[in-house]
Amino acid sequence: MKIPTNLKHKPVLVSENYGNVDGRYAYKTDAQGLSLGLAQWNDRGKVDISAKVWRYTGEKWSRQSEELPLHRVLDLAILVCRGKQHFQEAYRYPDLYDPANPVIDRIGLQGDAMTVAICTENEKIKDDMKLFQQALSSDDELLAERLRTLGRILREMGY
Repeated sequence: MKIPTNLKHKPVLVSENYGNVDGRYAYKTDAQGLSLGLAQWNDRGKVDISAKVWRYTGEKWSRQSEELPLHRVLDLAILVCRGKQHFQEAYRYPDLYDPANPVIDRIGLQGDAMTVAICTENEKIKDDMKLFQQALSSDDELLAERLRTLGRILREMGY
């Protein structure tokens, strides 16, 4: 399915078969494409690149399609990696985290640090931590394949 090019987000690089590789939703997802392109919020003389997940309802392109600045895409990848890393050692805690120290990490980015922490404001955090761990475990093969691919590409790029 061809990603629209007549909307405010202007695709430059596309994955128009994303519906076939959308993790466990492959072949039964409304996320039909991914693109990197010129952001819809661009002003004259200022150009930002964004990533977009294109959703298709079966009849039309959805308003629920998401567009993110590239740094947020990478910040989400950092959060996923750090979260996955936490859960590799979480078995050491009865509640899968240390309630006395819910901050997992502070990751330095542009002069400050992104805090990665357990959401202790969630009143069902103990149950939700177990559910999250189960989901990570059941999706391990899916995530590991993508993380290995990302790692290989980053190494090829010299990172």
